[in-house]
Amino acid sequence: MRLVRFLVDGQVRYGVLEGDRVRELLRPFFEGLVPMNAAHPLADLELLAPSRPSKMLCVGLNYRDHAEEMGEPIGDEPVLFMKPTTALAAHGQPIVYPKMAGRVDYEAELAVVIGRRCRSVAVEEADDFILGYTCFNDVTARDLQAKDGQWTRAKGFDTFGVMGPWIETDPGDTGRLTVTSRLNGDVRQQSTTAQLVFSCRDLVSWASRIMTLEAGDVIATGTPAGIGPMQPGDQVEVEVEGIGTLKNPVVAEPDDGAEAVTVR
Repeated sequence: MRLVRFLVDGQVRYGVLEGDRVRELLRPFFEGLVPMNAAHPLADLELLAPSRPSKMLCVGLNYRDHAEEMGEPIGDEPVLFMKPTTALAAHGQPIVYPKMAGRVDYEAELAVVIGRRCRSVAVEEADDFILGYTCFNDVTARDLQAKDGQWTRAKGFDTFGVMGPWIETDPGDTGRLTVTSRLNGDVRQQSTTAQLVFSCRDLVSWASRIMTLEAGDVIATGTPAGIGPMQPGDQVEVEVEGIGTLKNPVVAEPDDGAEAVTVR
């Protein structure tokens, strides 16, 4: 089942994708799936990020091939960092290339969406708290990451936490999904979640032992080998097998500075 958030008459709505149409829901899917009669053509809708998280948790160096690419050892615990909610961007929304960044990279990822509030979840119970999965682009100012020695600025710019186009509740075996990125149609990353050091269930359990996870929170599970730079004018795609394809143009920050983002 594919779950979407979208705008109708300026209002945020929730729905279930049925072929090329979206069946509207009476209330957010975190509160139960109650369908309405109203349906909308998908092509006519402005899709929003499929959840409005209280936090976006990301995992560094969680693919064996990416750790090897970066010359980093594989850790015995996940490396967690956070993106601010102001970094959230949706399918089709421009990724803004900041003036202060010298290199901005794509990072294709599978992301987990939490379905209900939880704390101290056992690994074997993690599925009970997962609503579904989505595509994620962990956009990174690579030069600033190296300069700062920590990741907050490099990964925290507005539009640097891209997710969508929807939540897939059952993408198949999340330990064997192909993850691909394309830049202007050319494949740049292609690997499988079999390369993950820590599984989706591991990450939900681990994160929940550190902090309370709220419904709608997102855990981006890491990126495979092949990261690289984007430029204004490019189009980047993140495809995860069993879920779909997240597409975004890249644009330059305006000369007079980026405007404050309104995140819906």
